[in-house]
Amino acid sequence: MARYTGPSCRLCRREKIKLYLKGAKCDSTKCPIERRPYPPGEHGRDRMRQGSEYLVQLREKQKARRVYGMTENRFVNLYQIANRTPGITGENLLKMLEMRLDNVVFRAGWGASRAQARQWVRHGHIAVNGKRVTIPSYRVSVGDAIALSEKAKNFIVVRHNMDTLDRQIVPWLEAEEGGFQVKVLNQPLRDHVDAPVREQLIVELYSK
Repeated sequence: MARYTGPSCRLCRREKIKLYLKGAKCDSTKCPIERRPYPPGEHGRDRMRQGSEYLVQLREKQKARRVYGMTENRFVNLYQIANRTPGITGENLLKMLEMRLDNVVFRAGWGASRAQARQWVRHGHIAVNGKRVTIPSYRVSVGDAIALSEKAKNFIVVRHNMDTLDRQIVPWLEAEEGGFQVKVLNQPLRDHVDAPVREQLIVELYSK
């Protein structure tokens, strides 16, 4: 399945909740969901009704996919790994989503959104333990050091994000070298995940 390349704000309206896909715009009055809090399309208002149990589960899965910017195939593969891992499947899934490299770059405050953080990774501006990594889905491990490249440290947009974003670094990361590097202290707990996702509904959907 190809990656979605349409307007990000339509995704928020489809899920009827802010997914914070556009960075600062999501907190401003320009956010479309503030003015049109219903799904897009000619029959958008008709979709405001509560759906079936399956539909609620499906929408929760779609919401998680869109928050973390994943295709269906990659999301299913990650769920299968989480299901085989000892522990609670839903929490395992969220933990693996949080430990993706693009999400760590976002959590470090270098990207205003996960999409922008993904761009820094793909363009080779991120190093893990001193080695450049260009795969956004790369899963970091406890003890890894993730750093910006020397070139990226001078990017105006990166410095702007670090100076202006009102975002506290998550407890499982530690900022180093003036904020240009973060170290993974431990695996994230469920309380550390602020994504508006009810993971149990996703597990119920895939368990059918």
